Amino acid sequence: MTTAATTAGTFELAGFEVGRIGYGTLRLTGNGMLGNSDGPPVDRDLAVAVVRRAVELGVRHIDTASFYFSATRSANELLNRALSPYPDDLLLVTKVGPKRAVSGEWLPPAAPGELRGQVEENLRQLGRDHLDVVNFRVVRQDSIAEHIGRLAELRASGLIRHIGLSNITPEHFAEATAITPVVCVQNRYGLEHRVDEGNGLLEACARRGIAYVPFFSISGQRLEARGASTDDAAVLEVARAHDATPAQVRLAWTLHRGPHVLTIPGTANPRHLEENMAAGSLRLTAAQLSLLDGRFTR
Repeated sequence: MTTAATTAGTFELAGFEVGRIGYGTLRLTGNGMLGNSDGPPVDRDLAVAVVRRAVELGVRHIDTASFYFSATRSANELLNRALSPYPDDLLLVTKVGPKRAVSGEWLPPAAPGELRGQVEENLRQLGRDHLDVVNFRVVRQDSIAEHIGRLAELRASGLIRHIGLSNITPEHFAEATAITPVVCVQNRYGLEHRVDEGNGLLEACARRGIAYVPFFSISGQRLEARGASTDDAAVLEVARAHDATPAQVRLAWTLHRGPHVLTIPGTANPRHLEENMAAGSLRLTAAQLSLLDGRFTR
């Protein structure tokens, strides 16, 4: 059945058929990974309603992590409240690697022996007995072999079902895939930041049937900052031609990069959620894609 989240097609990820537009939970906490909260906490009932609405719109791929929290909100807790008992066809993707104190400050990243504790914390917060996919997020490590080996052990024990990677280089990709199957790569990618085209990682995922899941596709160089009221002239030109928003154009451009490319835009704004889902039906022309491609340096 076609839903708002599947208008751009579907992809099989970790045994789940998911729409190519998913949902990221970071903004539900009212705080970013860099601690850059710039407003009041997201209303809890509103956050719960947005999550439920995303599922109503057909989202079956939700990205979260136990280290997505602020002083008053936890992404995992909000998911648990909104969706438990979880739909059987819903894929939850979590992350381990970065480490925060309960007060919020960032600590040195987790050692291999600490990954089990991070997995168990995600399990407790989400109220689950296993995790569908766990991405290991690289934090300045050169080698990740020992970390990936530990995650493979946790998969063998049944605590996690599949392993993914986040914030990686091609060297990390080669190292990890030599140890264990990998189902997804979650990296920064968008109009202004296309490093993974030049280094071959985007194509390597396509060849292996691995989902490539960009973050910051909408915000571009603003990273975790809230959406700007203005945008690049080329983006605005394409948006006007489709009676669309710049954010929708950026998401549509991302989805045009290949059928293995998925998106996980996050928002706590119900209107923005609807707009993000609608971006899947935007079909950019070859001329528009060429205009956007040529506007930004890879």
